[in-house]
Amino acid sequence: MQEFRLPDPGEGLTEAEIVTWRVKPGDTVHVNDVLLEVETAKSLVELPSPFEGTVEALLVDEGQTVEVGSPIIRVSGGDADAVETTQDTADTVEKDEDGGAVLVGYGVRGGAETRRRKPHTVRSVPAPTQPVRPASVPAASASPVIAKPPTRKLAKDLGVDLAAVAGSGLAGEVTRDDVVQAAQQATVFRNLQAPEWSGGREERIPVKGVRKVIAQGMVDSAFTAPHVSVFTDVDATRTMEFVQRLKASTDFAGVKISPLLIMAKAILWAIRRSPQVNSTFTGDELVVHHYVNLGIAAATPRGLLVPNVKDAQDLSLLELATALQQLTATAREGRTQPADMQHGTFTITNIGVFGMDTGTPILNPGETGIIALGTIRQKPWVVDGEVRPRWVTTVGGSFDHRAIDGDVISRFVADVAAILEEPALLLD
Repeated sequence: MQEFRLPDPGEGLTEAEIVTWRVKPGDTVHVNDVLLEVETAKSLVELPSPFEGTVEALLVDEGQTVEVGSPIIRVSGGDADAVETTQDTADTVEKDEDGGAVLVGYGVRGGAETRRRKPHTVRSVPAPTQPVRPASVPAASASPVIAKPPTRKLAKDLGVDLAAVAGSGLAGEVTRDDVVQAAQQATVFRNLQAPEWSGGREERIPVKGVRKVIAQGMVDSAFTAPHVSVFTDVDATRTMEFVQRLKASTDFAGVKISPLLIMAKAILWAIRRSPQVNSTFTGDELVVHHYVNLGIAAATPRGLLVPNVKDAQDLSLLELATALQQLTATAREGRTQPADMQHGTFTITNIGVFGMDTGTPILNPGETGIIALGTIRQKPWVVDGEVRPRWVTTVGGSFDHRAIDGDVISRFVADVAAILEEPALLLD
């Protein structure tokens, strides 16, 4: 009889929540078979079996949070000579060749060769199974839906009915952007509805996992770093024109282009002129980073995540657009790896996608600056003494006043605004 104890998934955590058991008592399991999914503070992780044999008992219920080292499953039988496993090896965490955390629990076969378990993988969080059709989406037609397999999978994950989406592809096919837009419209439609309260007068939701880490991080940031926030309105008409030209360019075919791309490039440009905003204040020294790991705050089903594009300063406009697309898609699908959220140096939060003009964002812990991009909408604007309709946005930002003074902050935000007003400055 062998007990499998909850290992540390390589993130230095002390506990995890049992999300889904993949086996039940009586099942036969082999080495590397996935036993269960657990949710840590950063990701969903599959735990493979270090044993062979028959499942005797599941010692922990789904939804229960347990400490690392606690017994969670009991397995009996199997080929004891082929798989000799001790708790020491079951709890070991090693690093693979790429530096990622790998759970080890196989023991030694024949007393000579150590077998390594497959790396744990991040699983996508299940999306709603019942699609919600927004009022603006036309009814499904009888004609077959044209969509590539990845697009169909994304639609399934986001709960989008492909038959209800008008395809914008050259052959009328439904594209990834069509699916994302339909999901966003469905979200707005759901938000406009007033659901009935159910389940009594109050609901109590345990604060754990990602939500617990977010809460602690925001408290630590808000009450450690003295925030100062600044705002400026920007005529982003030329940015919108530039975005349309990029969308029409064959070089950017298949890549999502939005004003966020120009904002990201503007920040990279402005950081070179004011490098102190891309720093970490330690108390004893100011560590100015000569690279930019650019974080993008992303609202996901698991909460607010801030994955970052590593060494964004070295990327071309096309490379940056591709990286942003991959980063946001991975975050929405719940597949962001813990390493992708570490070592960020500066963050963008795009609150404009929620219709907000501006805000006072809280710094990502360990960073000195964060920029908020507000919604871009047509407003009356004075141009050459005449009032004209222009595309206007508000750029806001929060900064650690221990690290940088008001003049540096103001110059940095003004530089970002200048690029949004005239993207051609990026060519300088």
